[in-house]
Amino acid sequence: MKRLFLFVMIFILVFAITSSSVSSQGKTTTLTFWTFQQLHKEFMDDAVATWNVANPNKQIQLKSSVYKDDEMANKLLIALQAGVGAPDIADVNINVFPNYLKGTTVSLVPLNDIVEPVLNKVVKSRLDNYFKDGNYYGIPTHVGATVMYYNTEIMDKAGVNIDDIVTWKDYVEAGKKVVAKTGKPMTTVEVLGNWTFQPLISQRGSDIFDKNGKVILDNETNINVLQEIVDWVYKDKIAIPAPGGLHGSEEYWGFMNKGGAASVMMPMWFMGRFVNYMPDLKGKIAIRPLPRWTEGGNRSAGMGGTGTVITIQCKNQELAKEFLSAAKLSREGSIKIWTKLGFDPVRWDVWDAPEMSEPNEFTDYFVNGTEIFNVLLKVKDEINQVNITENYTAAIDLIKSVVAFKALKERSLTPEEVLKQVADELRAME
Repeated sequence: MKRLFLFVMIFILVFAITSSSVSSQGKTTTLTFWTFQQLHKEFMDDAVATWNVANPNKQIQLKSSVYKDDEMANKLLIALQAGVGAPDIADVNINVFPNYLKGTTVSLVPLNDIVEPVLNKVVKSRLDNYFKDGNYYGIPTHVGATVMYYNTEIMDKAGVNIDDIVTWKDYVEAGKKVVAKTGKPMTTVEVLGNWTFQPLISQRGSDIFDKNGKVILDNETNINVLQEIVDWVYKDKIAIPAPGGLHGSEEYWGFMNKGGAASVMMPMWFMGRFVNYMPDLKGKIAIRPLPRWTEGGNRSAGMGGTGTVITIQCKNQELAKEFLSAAKLSREGSIKIWTKLGFDPVRWDVWDAPEMSEPNEFTDYFVNGTEIFNVLLKVKDEINQVNITENYTAAIDLIKSVVAFKALKERSLTPEEVLKQVADELRAME
């Protein structure tokens, strides 16, 4: 009997301590999160751990699911259309983001109250990608500032100082020296992708659509840009089609890792590809702004992106917004976008923070690793907005499958012909 009494008392004491502990921590709210990138999941897991330390009375448990890109996009769209089964928070690739803004009713939560307080501290053009009818619906993961990655070993062998390359004309002339003295191409161009053509038209102030959503893909600027790319390959002979057709292919990474080309133009998020897939280039790659098209012209373009959204099916929208703000828009969260993901955070006011130049795998890899964000500070006001419309997804698909391929790989159509063909196809969708 005494043993039973002692057991009961111990049980009551343990229950009281546990209850007290739960009470002192406050309520734990479960939020669901869908993404198409394992690294994004790990970033959000870290953000939850940071949040829970700072908010003992508003604990969060994040249940994450990682899907393949296309699978997640379709699954999320179906759940939002059905009105049931969607997560609380989700990552949406910029290429398909317009699909979630179609129609008069948007199934995403407006995020103005967490965006507007920091608008003077961010690269606003990147927030505008997720804007419709007065509301911001997505929080970017990065700026995606396009830069030039130079292989300094090859450039030095050719006797070219990369800091003397100011304009694209300079770049072409430097490329001819590189080819003549090293036998290496100056660069590669995508023939199955959009990462060569699209940044260059954006840099020149052009786009696929204008601000009113009208198709301008076949305008004179874009024709001239595509002709310039064709000339790099077939006239100036400073470029070759990217092995595998894309700068994101395994064939390309293997080619570059062996010193295949002297440079490549890609967004800042491509740093991770160098670190992970081209280890032999460590200590050889320097990052610089893009050459200018004209005197005083832009030296970068914002490309790619992931907009993190809150769906209207979320039952704890205010908590989700507070958490999302802390994870991706706060000063601490923005710094972690760099230290955890190697991305250029949309908040430019952290680019000169001491943490941004502290040693990590990215600063150790690149020649000017501790000065990467000094490069970005020079070009932060030279990044144009990309006009996202309901047909943007279709446009990107056509640029990849038709424009780049027929003009650069197959050469079955001239730049003017292929751009007009695709532009007319997009106009028919309006």
